[in-house]
Amino acid sequence: MTQTTDIPRDLTSDRPLLLDAAMAIAGRGWPIFPLRPGTKTPALHRQDRCPRTAVCAGGHVKWEQRATTDPAVIVRCWSHKPYNIGLATGRAGLIVVDLDMPKTNSGQDAPGGADNLLALCERAGQPVPATLSVRTPSGGTHLYFTAPDGIRLGNTAGKLAPLVDTRAHGGYVVAPGSTTAAGLYEVTDPLPVAELPEWLLSLLQPPAPAPVRRLVGPAVSGTSAARAALDAECDVVRAAPEGQANNTLNRSAFKVGRFVAWGDITREEVEGAFQVAGEERGLTAAECRSTIRSALDSSARTVRTRDTA
Repeated sequence: MTQTTDIPRDLTSDRPLLLDAAMAIAGRGWPIFPLRPGTKTPALHRQDRCPRTAVCAGGHVKWEQRATTDPAVIVRCWSHKPYNIGLATGRAGLIVVDLDMPKTNSGQDAPGGADNLLALCERAGQPVPATLSVRTPSGGTHLYFTAPDGIRLGNTAGKLAPLVDTRAHGGYVVAPGSTTAAGLYEVTDPLPVAELPEWLLSLLQPPAPAPVRRLVGPAVSGTSAARAALDAECDVVRAAPEGQANNTLNRSAFKVGRFVAWGDITREEVEGAFQVAGEERGLTAAECRSTIRSALDSSARTVRTRDTA
């Protein structure tokens, strides 16, 4: 394949710089996939535009399944365009704690994610975990941890503390070496990746659903229906028309909120999935958090019983 001439290269080897970064990440056993150059958006086609050919011949294959560590695929992809690098956290066996910065219109003294994590550690009597750390272009930080064996964690938005999100199964982060208009994702502390501390794991594990919230309904798998609805509505958010992303996120989260009220799926799982979908569509992390919470709260107030829904 002919290489484009606008790809940043290592002058000593004539290799695309992002290819080197992609190979280094995949070399750790962490599956990756391309993001559009200079963005945080997957460069793969959406379900509504799937040609049903090649890897999708048997049905649409999403970015999490297409993420790879295959050197041949990576060389072919990152030699073609200067794609940013998406790291599929769940498949990589990682939990990434995302420490966001306050919104630009916040007060000067508003604490960021790093400050809120420090306060959380102090309340728990625990040190701030030392692990591989990546600085984001906005001034935030990604802390990388290995996921515990036998426990499947999803994404969370503000569950640990305000402006402290997590990415795990169903999520991804922009990997170091990637760039946006705001700057570079770069490793600041090249420490070994630590295991997720037990005390943080206990805070991230979803609570058992309360039996009193589960209403009598037809003999179907509510959990299966809830997850199917969540997946479908997240796809709707990702495909939202230009200028309609926030409204679409609000409507989709409201629809899925009934399953949360019925006890079929945890609120944390729903918030985490919509957070990723909204950010993929181009909304900011703060916009997503606010819209999702508002929609789920509204849905909880107006939900009907299952047999009348």
